[in-house]
Amino acid sequence: MSWVLLTRSAEDNQRLIPRLQQQGIAARSLPLLQIESQPETPQQRGLILELDRYHAVMAVSPIAARLGLERLDTCWPQPPVGIEWFAVGPGTAAVLDNYGLPVQFPPDGQDSEALLRLPAWQRLLALPDLRVLIWRGVGGREHFSSTIRQAGGRVDLLELYQRAMPEGLTEKLAAAADDGCRGVVILSGQALQHWQRAAGSAWEQQRHWRCWVPGERVADMAQQLGCTDVVSCHGADDDSVIAAILAHPITP
Repeated sequence: MSWVLLTRSAEDNQRLIPRLQQQGIAARSLPLLQIESQPETPQQRGLILELDRYHAVMAVSPIAARLGLERLDTCWPQPPVGIEWFAVGPGTAAVLDNYGLPVQFPPDGQDSEALLRLPAWQRLLALPDLRVLIWRGVGGREHFSSTIRQAGGRVDLLELYQRAMPEGLTEKLAAAADDGCRGVVILSGQALQHWQRAAGSAWEQQRHWRCWVPGERVADMAQQLGCTDVVSCHGADDDSVIAAILAHPITP
């Protein structure tokens, strides 16, 4: 029996598995990224202490939002007013919204281009002294940062975590292949790189698995690495992933 491998965090995967099972899709969990929180430095603490000097704060992932809010709690009894809050997708936005922040996110995509199409950015990018703080992991979202800088704005980065490769992936991927896995959900470029690296000599076989990705950027990366069956989910949220798997199921 063919089944789908989910590669986000164990928490995210376990949330998605029963929803796929309800649709008749068998799935299992194998996180390709191990999230490690970054210790707070004096420079990072200064970014939070000066939060009221920023016009906008953008969180790139749910974990970035959660860790950023933990830092916020240590410095601000209440969030400073006058800041526009942004998230790249509904999952990240939900974390900020549950905290009570008026967050905006693009309805037509979950990448930097979609975020910058929000009407608020036309106004923000016209400010002569625009300051933006990005909550993220180590690396990523460079297009968004460079666009703001090209418009004359200042971008500061609060890097809250790093993504490491879990141990034992090679053996676990081999076991998944032996047990009938023929499809994998890959929702970031770094997860894709970890998959290829961990596959090792088995990459020649695994690169032919159906690979569901969040959008064109990761799709291009996958094809450059030799993946032959790439499907775009047009988003990284659960609903988009489920819709793409149902629209492009693995055939027995």
